Amino acid sequence: MMKNLSNYFAFALVFGLSVTAVAAEKVQPVRMGCGHMTFDTVPGWGLGADGKSVLGSTHGGVVVDKAGNIYTSAHAGVFVFSPEGKVIRSFLGDKYADMHDMKINEEANGEFIYGARNTKAEGVKFNAVTGEIVLKLPFPKESGLNLKQFSPTAMTVAPNGDIFLADGYASNHIFKFDKTGKYLMHFGTKGNGLKEFNTAHGMTLDPRYTPARLLICDRNHEPKGRLLHYSLDGEFIGEVVTGLGMPTSAIVQGDFVSIPDLHGRLVILDKSNTIISVLGHNPDPAKRVNFNVSQDQWIEGIFSGTHGSAWDKDGNLYIQDWNVSGRLMKLIRAK
Repeated sequence: MMKNLSNYFAFALVFGLSVTAVAAEKVQPVRMGCGHMTFDTVPGWGLGADGKSVLGSTHGGVVVDKAGNIYTSAHAGVFVFSPEGKVIRSFLGDKYADMHDMKINEEANGEFIYGARNTKAEGVKFNAVTGEIVLKLPFPKESGLNLKQFSPTAMTVAPNGDIFLADGYASNHIFKFDKTGKYLMHFGTKGNGLKEFNTAHGMTLDPRYTPARLLICDRNHEPKGRLLHYSLDGEFIGEVVTGLGMPTSAIVQGDFVSIPDLHGRLVILDKSNTIISVLGHNPDPAKRVNFNVSQDQWIEGIFSGTHGSAWDKDGNLYIQDWNVSGRLMKLIRAK
């Protein structure tokens, strides 16, 4: 009887210590930001049942549809998650691979995703539900340009349906098409001058102004990265904010702009284009602008190569890292 009781207590002690150890290892949410732009991370969001990323390498963007589903692009294609972090559909294979940037647009016959494919030298438009590709935008020969390379990095859509495609990894021209894909014009050139782009890496429509205008991420401008405003007719308006690291993309919700920075952080601007919050800052220089931070090296609440982001209707953020393992994170706006 005494021996059995001793065995029972020994088992209970070991089991209890095991449970405690597991509980101690459970990743806790991390709070970041400040004021109105304070967020909590959601540990494990979007990971598979085995705790591993389902994405494979990521070098892309994020969009959210009107139902609240989250789309992110990877080398393998486009994955669609529920708000709870479960994959509900995917568009995989060569024709969906390597969408460096995405935007989503609600139109008369449904929601469509516009994607800039840097490695495939084209922009595409496809149905967000069926995946049907309805438009392709290769290099427009009608421009009269004799480019040796065409490597689009960003794509966005004007209120009237006109499409803008930034050749950010090559000529740094921004091409404008009508909604049918007809070439209209181009503007911009490579350089470090006031009206030049040194990697026109990201671009979005900025509806905070009337009329709406383009917000362009000049990622490698020297001495520091910056954001610019251009009219929808390709006219320079002005610098929005300077002295950034390597701003990769931008997305607007209400008065606020989310700007991933490849230096392992995300900055948020207010209506006056003042930085009001910094999220996920990585204090380790060796882990910033670093594609090879594998999942076993991820630290909750610390980013490494912040590349794409999107807001949902509640003001939560979804953020993608440029990452060998494929990293997508959810941040919940703190109440």
